[in-house]
Amino acid sequence: MTATKTNERPGTRAQIKYVRSSAYKVREVLNLIRGKSFFEATNILTFSERRISDTVLKCLNSAAANAENNDDIPVEELFVSACYADEGPTLKRWRPRARGRATRIRKRTCHITLILGRYSPEELTEQRDRAELKGSPTQQSAAEARKRRVAKSKESELESQSEEGQSEEDSEILADAVEVSSTEQQDTEEESSVESEDSPYGEGSAFALEDGSAPSSDYVIKAKVSTKIYHPEESSFFGRTKADIWFTDAETAEAAGFRLPNSMQNEDAESEEGQIDNDGENE
Repeated sequence: MTATKTNERPGTRAQIKYVRSSAYKVREVLNLIRGKSFFEATNILTFSERRISDTVLKCLNSAAANAENNDDIPVEELFVSACYADEGPTLKRWRPRARGRATRIRKRTCHITLILGRYSPEELTEQRDRAELKGSPTQQSAAEARKRRVAKSKESELESQSEEGQSEEDSEILADAVEVSSTEQQDTEEESSVESEDSPYGEGSAFALEDGSAPSSDYVIKAKVSTKIYHPEESSFFGRTKADIWFTDAETAEAAGFRLPNSMQNEDAESEEGQIDNDGENE
């Protein structure tokens, strides 16, 4: 009776090809997780000091996702039934040496394959009993946390779709009803007070958004509160400055106590002197 070949074993698999590492280095890591449960293998790869462990962990997560989405197998019932690394093509390079000689550099590659099997009901009950005796049921808690995260993401997607699916007629009806109510009048008063707070230096000024961008297209001048300097669009520092305050024009910025950078002030002074000289020569 012939045994089942490794590449023909039943289970959910994932494969990564042409990994820029030798098969020997990968096999050293695969030997650590062979036969372990999914959670044990994840912990081993997470805290492993070998650099190839990150690639093996990606392959393990891919196999678990395939089992969960394609075969409807929960993650807590999976274990690493088989894992192996096959040699891939070798890249040949040359390194110059003394006296006109050269030595060959072999850049190895490999193909990583992970096969996840499913525990039997008897094995699952044994593992749960052991976890209860130890007092650390980490597998169940991790699986439940994963399920909660997936459920929350699905609920948020459904809520966003329902909000986008509301018709424009419903929004107009709601707007009319809110305008008539007295609460809307209070909201408008609060909005007016907020608008006054949003313009710290009077009309034509506004606070920048969280990323430093302008609140609207009317604001074209950046300003920094710490330095009291404003930058118009022609300034060389306009693209490199994260604004605190935005102004609509330079006059509003100067009225608020802000000034141009020294470099632009010197340029303006030189241009004025040049105009005076030209006027004198023309006279």
